[in-house]
Amino acid sequence: MNTITTKDGTKIFYKDWGTGQPIVFSHGWPLSGDAWDAQMLFFGLNGYRVIAHDRRGHGRSDQPWTGNNMDQYADDLAELIEQLDLKEVILIGHSTGGGEIAHYAGRHGTSRVARMVLVGAVPPIMLKTASNPEGTPMEVFDGIRQGTALKRSQFFLDLTVPFYGFNRDGNPAQPGLQEKFWLQGMAGSIKGHYDCIREFSEVDYTEDLTKIDVPTLVLHGSDDQIVPIAASAEKAVKLLSKGTLLVYEGSGHGLAELEAERFNKDVLAFIR
Repeated sequence: MNTITTKDGTKIFYKDWGTGQPIVFSHGWPLSGDAWDAQMLFFGLNGYRVIAHDRRGHGRSDQPWTGNNMDQYADDLAELIEQLDLKEVILIGHSTGGGEIAHYAGRHGTSRVARMVLVGAVPPIMLKTASNPEGTPMEVFDGIRQGTALKRSQFFLDLTVPFYGFNRDGNPAQPGLQEKFWLQGMAGSIKGHYDCIREFSEVDYTEDLTKIDVPTLVLHGSDDQIVPIAASAEKAVKLLSKGTLLVYEGSGHGLAELEAERFNKDVLAFIR
């Protein structure tokens, strides 16, 4: 079990395989580093050092009652990168993990970062407001809070349907993938998951995006039912000084798992 201990005493679990230029993967809510299995294997076999951590309150990391916020998540990532002394890092973040790597850059700079990839990522902000009419209404996030608080197990299983687009014609359900999602979710902390809902929905990452000065690939599915593209990727790429948008037409939120072979090849081409 590889772990680092952060300044506040929280143990963060991580997997660290291979040698070469490091790629650090940040997972989405409510998952763990295991969400990146197909990427860890592929990029490890292609000569990269691959590292995936479980965010605090998620997976195999500690489950503190407090500190489940994006500032701390970004600081935890910084401590992981610094304790492993990683340089020329490629940061890849999915969904909430996209917010995490963007906020890391905003708080800690990009001196250790070579490139970034935002996948189905939440920045700049998910919440619908007067200045962000394309966003998602607060009632939706309140529903996620209620589902997490009162029936987390069934809620996570049900969430796999829109997450992977299994409610779309021509995209049959994959019970194995759904069970993998559920298993990762249930390994985490209900308090960590509950607190994190605010972090992926209400935190504004606009300023973080403007501070990212390395080449950044923004990869998103046009039929993302969890993080709609109009409120996220289409806005995020305009805030990045070196951003490139790649849209998977008809694909959903969990595209790195749904279309792993295509995703891996596209990301490899970008980072090379």
